[in-house]
Amino acid sequence: MPEIARPNIIPARAGDWIQTFTGRRFWPLDPRPEDICVEDIAHALSLQCRYGGHCLSFYSVAEHSVLLANHVAAPFKRWALMHDASEAYLVDVPRPIKRDLANYREIEARVMAAVCERFGLPRDMPAEVHEADNRIIGDERRNLASCEAEWTNPPEPLGIALKLMSPLIAENAFIVAYDRLFS
Repeated sequence: MPEIARPNIIPARAGDWIQTFTGRRFWPLDPRPEDICVEDIAHALSLQCRYGGHCLSFYSVAEHSVLLANHVAAPFKRWALMHDASEAYLVDVPRPIKRDLANYREIEARVMAAVCERFGLPRDMPAEVHEADNRIIGDERRNLASCEAEWTNPPEPLGIALKLMSPLIAENAFIVAYDRLFS
């Protein structure tokens, strides 16, 4: 009996999809590990400016992730590099806004679960990565204009110098760090 040609049928997915840098389709409301691509993450994060762009100089989420990965202890470097990977698919939303967006944290958690599965990371962010992510804000603050009001309980800086990489350099640095940590 001859084989019947079947069309490339894609199972129904929740929500709609976005096209990624590499041309893939990604469903933010129905993320799957096989849809996650490091090149998409590195490229998108390299083009996203931290703090909603309210910086003195462009400073990407990709550079932030590389600096964090370079700072934490060896067992946490992979998680630190990927800690904001969901933002490649959802964008970097500043913290004061993120906490009030209905369902955002749930959507972000689902994307991060797919990222973790794709890259073999534990689901929960290690406490050391979480602490370093909070403390790097103290270092990043130097790239922000003087504030008309004092910050409440500013974090103790990590002592990291920002490089303020161009998007192309930040994307490459992210890929180099990925190759080093995940090979």
